[in-house]
Order: sequence, then C-alpha cells, then structure tokens
Amino acid sequence: MPRTARKQPPPTLLLLVRHGQTPTTGDRLPGRARGLHLSDEGRAQAQAVGERIAALPKVDAVYASPLERTRETAAPIGAALGLDVLADEGLVELDVGEWTGMELKAAYKRPEWATIQRYPSGFTFPGGESFLAMQSRVVATVDRLRAAHPGQTIVAVSHADPIRALVAHAMGTHLDLFQRIVVSPCSLTAIAFGDGGPLVLTVNVTGPAAAPVPS
Repeated sequence: MPRTARKQPPPTLLLLVRHGQTPTTGDRLPGRARGLHLSDEGRAQAQAVGERIAALPKVDAVYASPLERTRETAAPIGAALGLDVLADEGLVELDVGEWTGMELKAAYKRPEWATIQRYPSGFTFPGGESFLAMQSRVVATVDRLRAAHPGQTIVAVSHADPIRALVAHAMGTHLDLFQRIVVSPCSLTAIAFGDGGPLVLTVNVTGPAAAPVPS
C-alpha cells in the first residue's frame, strides 16, 4: 500500500512586540530598573500596535515582561483583543547589572563596548546577565509558550535585545551578529514555530502590514 504523508500540525505563530518609547529610549541603559513608564509617544505607539494586531486573524493569548513599560504596551493590545495580559518573567529585559541606568554616551566610552558590539556571546554584565544566558532564557520561554498554545497565535511583549536574540536563534544566526538586527519601539516581529523548525515571517514592522502567515 502507498504510504500517506503525515499531515503537519499547524505552527504556533508568535507575534513579538517591543515596548513603546520611554523617556530614556536611546539615552540610557534602563535594564530591569523599576518605575520606567511609557512616554506620551510610547503610549500612542502602543495604541497603534494594538489596533494593528486586533485587525489580524484570531489571537489566543497576550504575554508581557513584568516591567512597567512592557505591561503598559501590552494593555491596549489586550484591550483591543478582549484578552487579559499574562506576565511572564522569561520575557524580561537583559539584566545589565551595574550598568543599569548608565547613559549610553558613557557606555560607548567603556572598553567593554567593542566586545558588546562584536563579541556579545563572550560578555557578561558585571553583577548581571550574559548575552548567552539571556538568549537561552528567551528561547526556553518561547518553547514553553509554544507547548501551551499549539497551533495558536500568541503575542509576547518584550524588549529589544531578547527579541533580537530570538530572531537570531530562529534564523540560525550566531549571537555575535545579533546587533545587526533592528527592533524599533512598538515594532512587530512574527515567527512561526512548526515541527520543521522556526520560520521568520516579518521583523521590525512599524506600520500596517498584511497578516503574517507561513507560505
């Protein structure tokens, strides 16, 4: 008898959103500092991305890093979809330890900055997290969310470095090249996770776009 091909289960579609702009965006390394909220522009960005996501086909869950700026970005997304926002520690920002709150112009002058840009896989922030540990954490978090939502569409509101690290992993790109990936405030990145591995559909979309679906 001829063999029948096994039907592949539908992939889980992950919609990654970076939080909206804050008063320190492009100026400081906020890390995991508490009390940092969206700016007026950031709130407008969050409202806009919520409307864009609400126009997509069915979304089943919304997750967010527990920091204020991500929860405030996720709130209008959840409201537009009629879903509660679920906090997940695995989506939290890279822990920059003693560099938390440092002005970027001061960070640029540090001798370690060249390593962060060219060899991040070999760097650990003093008193904080390594880039490799951050990437492993985010990949493990997404694997857990995938298992909880097989074949569904989920939103995860996170931060620039975790999203870039996940995109690099999904593309099979070495972490040392992840700084080349741009993830703007409130941009939308879509990755489909199926049995055959991840498929990167869109990266850094900041305006209206067609629904991201695997071809």
